[in-house]
Amino acid sequence: MTRLERMRQRMREESIDTFVVLRPENGRYLSGFSGGEASLIITLDRSYLLTDFRYIEQAKEQSPDFEIVKTGHDHFMMMAEMGLQSRRVGFEGDFITFADYEKLKQSFTQAQLISMPGLVTDLRSVKDDQEIPLIRQAVQIADKAFSEVLKSLEIGQTEEEVGLNLEFSMRRLGASGGSFEFIVASGIRGAMPHGTASPKKIKDGEFLTMDFGAIYRGYCSDITRTIFLGDPSEKQRELYALVLNAQRAGIAAVAPGRTGKEVDAAARKIIEEAGYGENFGHGLGHSVGLAIHEGPNFNQREERVLEPGMVLTVEPGIYIPDWGGIRIEDMVLVTEDGCEVLTQAPKELILLN
Repeated sequence: MTRLERMRQRMREESIDTFVVLRPENGRYLSGFSGGEASLIITLDRSYLLTDFRYIEQAKEQSPDFEIVKTGHDHFMMMAEMGLQSRRVGFEGDFITFADYEKLKQSFTQAQLISMPGLVTDLRSVKDDQEIPLIRQAVQIADKAFSEVLKSLEIGQTEEEVGLNLEFSMRRLGASGGSFEFIVASGIRGAMPHGTASPKKIKDGEFLTMDFGAIYRGYCSDITRTIFLGDPSEKQRELYALVLNAQRAGIAAVAPGRTGKEVDAAARKIIEEAGYGENFGHGLGHSVGLAIHEGPNFNQREERVLEPGMVLTVEPGIYIPDWGGIRIEDMVLVTEDGCEVLTQAPKELILLN
């Protein structure tokens, strides 16, 4: 069953006769179009891609299953001019602005508008045979970049230099860019889970956390490694081992039929029993695909059940103010009987002198 067929099946189940897609990654998923501006209108028997002059030829090439409609910058005006006879129109209520919602109402004056933020994103949660190889390649690029950057990393470099080296390396390896703003945090800055790279110089006796990822043909990867500069203390070694054990427990818990909160609990229990529960304040992980953060997630509230083909991160961490932090993150693919760890970069404690 094609993606459009699965989409229409869901529309029928929800008694939706028209769906408007504005979120770029949802549009790319359904149409294959990677240009900078497009809207999709999907009915039960036709599919339209609205874009402007700049992207017409690209849309024809990438989206053969769609009728290409040339429009200006106001896609909603074109939707109104198309005069589609719709009764119930679904849209992405978690993405559209209030101003655009008002325009959408004017485009479908006789229809009931139904906010359905999860309809397309739920389809995207299970990756198909076209997507998984692209995700694998994005992961491999990040793995190789980490290996390359380690060779040149030394005390005295700034966090910003490390971040730039990671991005340059990934681009040389085929990435179109980074999948998010990289986190490069050393020393006490490691206590910030989202401590983006700063001018701070890396010093002897510090942990260095690097959280980064590549985009390859639209698909993202996400990896975190924490290394040590110099000779770690006993406490530093113990806490690193604690996070690594928690991460391995989380990976071991990943299997079809498990809920996100069950997997989260498997890793969180180890950190809590060691007395550091309050220092692990975020979820264990999230899904990754065309967007860096997708669903389902691994956290204490996630009730959704894992299915084969889902791709998620497993990334426990400990963050101690005025001391530092440690996080280890891999991407995993849910299989029929467990999971496959996609990330291959070493995660035993790496010491650089």
